[in-house]
Amino acid sequence: MPAARIRESEAVRVDAIERQERHFSAIADRYHEARRGQTHLLLKHLMWSAFFRRARPLLGGSLDVLDAMCGYCDARDILREHLGEGAIRSYRAFDYSRRVVETVRETHPQIAIERRDATTFQPEADSCDLVVLLGGLHHVPDRAGAVVDALARALRAGGAFLSLEPTHANPLTRAVRDRIYRRNALFDEQTERAFSVRDLFGMFEAAGLRRRVVMYPGLLAYVLYYNPDAFPGLDRGGAAGVRLAWTLDRPLIGTALGRLLSFCTLSLWERPG
Repeated sequence: MPAARIRESEAVRVDAIERQERHFSAIADRYHEARRGQTHLLLKHLMWSAFFRRARPLLGGSLDVLDAMCGYCDARDILREHLGEGAIRSYRAFDYSRRVVETVRETHPQIAIERRDATTFQPEADSCDLVVLLGGLHHVPDRAGAVVDALARALRAGGAFLSLEPTHANPLTRAVRDRIYRRNALFDEQTERAFSVRDLFGMFEAAGLRRRVVMYPGLLAYVLYYNPDAFPGLDRGGAAGVRLAWTLDRPLIGTALGRLLSFCTLSLWERPG
């Protein structure tokens, strides 16, 4: 590729990353506050409990964890709840948002968090047992494969990569999400793009990882209660509503029909030993 083309491509990448940083900093407080609501927290508990019933036997104790594109470090709380505090030997995190990093440092000074760009970050090889990336790849869609590849190299043999991403597996789901991205101010359609399930899996497979656990929880409960900042009008029914919706979803989350209908994919991948 000519040098001028490389410089132009790099400038476009940097502009997109900086646009994302500005966008998220603008909505950060609203995002954080909404996700402290009881319906959202209950749904997360139900969803992650179901996932770790299958995933926990695949994760050894005393884990060195790298939380990539970490946001407010929700992954740390999820792991401590479902694996136990003793399962985490060390926890490191990074995010590109200055506001997020500063907030985490103020509220949780014990967390080792850095400001890093996931599209250029090169972690030390064989340095962790678990990489966590929850809802980050769709913010860097044009570099997502390279991000997965770089993070996968940080895993020791037998280590695991935990991923949660918005996805689609049919044209209607994709069309609905594209419309939301265009019309809802909580999203930035110029820099955010969800993946098909096939494309998402392809990134992890290209990085040499092996699929171990997959769930498709982006069904009724997810639509109603997972994004209360984006869709406050759907957050109705309280805890009873969450439990009813989850009861309806539960039989589908591990099925081909669930994959077809789901707005997200939750998966655990392993670096072969």
